[in-house]
Parts: sequence; C-alpha cells; structure tokens
Amino acid sequence: MISVEDALSQLFDLVTPLGVENVPLRRAAGRVLARDVVAERTQPPFAASSMDGYALHRDEVEPDAMFKVIGEAAAGHRFDGVVKAGQAVRIFTGAPIPQGADFVVIQEDTTRRGDLLMLGHDIDGKTNIRPAGGDFKQGDVMTAPRVLRPADIALLAAMNIADVPVHVAPQIAIIATGDELVQPGEAPGPDQIIASNTYGLAAQLEQIGARCRLIPIARDTAASLTQAFTIARDADLIITIGGASVGDHDLVAPVAAEMGMEQVFYKVAMRPGKPLMAGRLGTVPMIGLPGNPVSAMVCGAVFVAPVVRKMLGLPAAHAPRTPMPLAVDLPKGGPRAHYMRAKLVGGAVLPEGNQDSSLLSILAQADVLMIRPPHDPARNKGENIDCIAL
Repeated sequence: MISVEDALSQLFDLVTPLGVENVPLRRAAGRVLARDVVAERTQPPFAASSMDGYALHRDEVEPDAMFKVIGEAAAGHRFDGVVKAGQAVRIFTGAPIPQGADFVVIQEDTTRRGDLLMLGHDIDGKTNIRPAGGDFKQGDVMTAPRVLRPADIALLAAMNIADVPVHVAPQIAIIATGDELVQPGEAPGPDQIIASNTYGLAAQLEQIGARCRLIPIARDTAASLTQAFTIARDADLIITIGGASVGDHDLVAPVAAEMGMEQVFYKVAMRPGKPLMAGRLGTVPMIGLPGNPVSAMVCGAVFVAPVVRKMLGLPAAHAPRTPMPLAVDLPKGGPRAHYMRAKLVGGAVLPEGNQDSSLLSILAQADVLMIRPPHDPARNKGENIDCIAL
C-alpha cells in the first residue's frame, strides 16, 4: 500500500490540462479561464454621479447658496454644455459629470423652485462623483487560471469581453461493474441492488466542471468489461467502480491489463477506499475505484476531483481543507488515514457514530469528511482537525 499523498502525486503525473477553447461569455460561468484577459475599456469610462442631485462648482457650496438650473444629465444622456459660476445641472445616478462641474449635491440637501436651486445647511464634503477608471482601466488584466464565478462574468462583461478563453472540460467515462447492479428505475432481482455510485460520482465531478458519460453496466465477464473499455477509450479519463479487488469476480485489473493498461499503483493506506487502482489504458488515464458506495464517493472527493481540477488547468493540489474544532474527544487513530463522515454542530465537527462504507444515508447527512492521518494521536474536544467540505 502507498500513502494518500503518494497516490495523489502519481495520479497527477497521469494527467495534463486539456486544450483551450473560446466560448461565448454567456456560457463561461463555472469554466476555468485559460489565459489572462485584458480589459478593452475603462470603467467607468467617464466621471459619473453616484447620487441623484445637482452638479455644480465645489467652491460655491455653502449654506443657502443659490444657483440657476441650466439643464439635465441622465444615464446615457449627458449634458453637453459647460457649467459656469452660479449654475447647476440636474443630474441622476450614473450620468456623466458635465464639463465645469466638480461636485454633486444630493437632492435631499436642496430646495428647488422652477429653475432656482437653493442649498441646505448640512452639506458634507463628499463629492458624490465616481472618477473615470475608478473600477478598472483599459489594459487591466484578469489573471488565469481561475474558476469563473458570477462576479467574474459580470466583470468580463464590463471589460467588453464577448468570448472567453477557457480550458476544455474533460470528458470522463464512468463504468460501473458487477452482476448485482441494475439501473435506477429498473426492477432488481432478488440478489441485485441499484447502481448508485456512477450517478453520485458524475454529479460530484460535473459540479466542478467535468463532462461525464455513464457507460452501460459491465457484467462480471471479460467480454462485458472489454466492451465497456472499448466504448470508453475515446474519453479523457476512464473511471471504473467496483471489480478492482482480488476476488474471483474482480476482473477490472486483469481485463484492463490484457488491453494494455500500465498500472502505476494498487491499494492506498486509507479508509474507506483501500482498493484504489490507477494506470494508463493506452493513452487514457484510468482510475479504478472501490465498489462500496461511500468508498467510491470518498475517493472521488480525495483523488478524482483534484485530478479533474488539474485537467481543467488549475494547480495540482489536494482537496481544499479547512481546520474545524472537534465537538468530542477522539481516541487514538489507526495505521491508515481515515476520512470520517461528520456533521457540523454548533460550529464544531461531530463524527458520525457508524462509519460503515456501505451507508450512503450517513454520507448524505454529513457536512464534511474529517481527516485523521495515519497513527493520529488522541484528540481533545475543541482541538482543530482538517476537514473536506462535502
């Protein structure tokens, strides 16, 4: 067995970021920016009013000062004249500041009768003007790589970027194996169960930007597995679930080997998820996950998701970890790393009492995977422990 860190390192060696494609801005949310993008314009492109009020000369602002209103400026409709001494322009939020004006008095601090404007007594020194380029300037850069969030999309739009260079999303073929499996919606036989792992794993990986294809269930025969691998060989990554152990019906490794797979490791010192396998089937990286539902999903979070992020052009790094205080004391840990399902209770992390790797209901109730390193010493309530969000 190898450590979690060694397994992850060897998995990263199997993959590289895919190519780059330009997509319309409307389809760029959640994608990974592949190249730096340069703003094509300045925002705001002109000095603009931040309030509804009146634009005038700052040095004329004093209690009860009077001005003649000579026009109006609104967003999208500037006032084309010049504001001179004793003059003011009615202005609305977002409108360009007229030439000659350098101060906006908010409308609440004024009284107006016809074209005559009088200032109030409690005007502060705030100009209420947003300077040109106060947000960003033409030539400013949005740096890559980054997962494009809604705020990034809004910024790209303001920068006048209509097409965005993003990394190609990897296509992942997911193969469930086993005579005991039927698809959701089908009627299982007396010795069968519903295939759940492929659906959970696909949802997990699609959430971070992958495109997943569920291959028909491979039965426990060399012919069925060979057919499944053949269908999957045009993918960027092949993931198998189940059949990777060493029992008489565990055929994934020998069938893949017959088809030319070069195995890089088998078995990781962790729980759940020990029977993890990885290699390369021809030019396609392949990861063999355990068949137990929780084991497959934990390995998805710990190994597959970081691998997919690297394929998406993000840095090669383990799943993000957050230290959280323990809600209870913990006894000394065992020789393997343990990824425990746990809930957040009052800001502290509470491990579930039953950590059986077949219990999806416990996983669905959990908020985090609580990480106990190999030979972890006893822990006290309130002590911080690393966690992976689910």
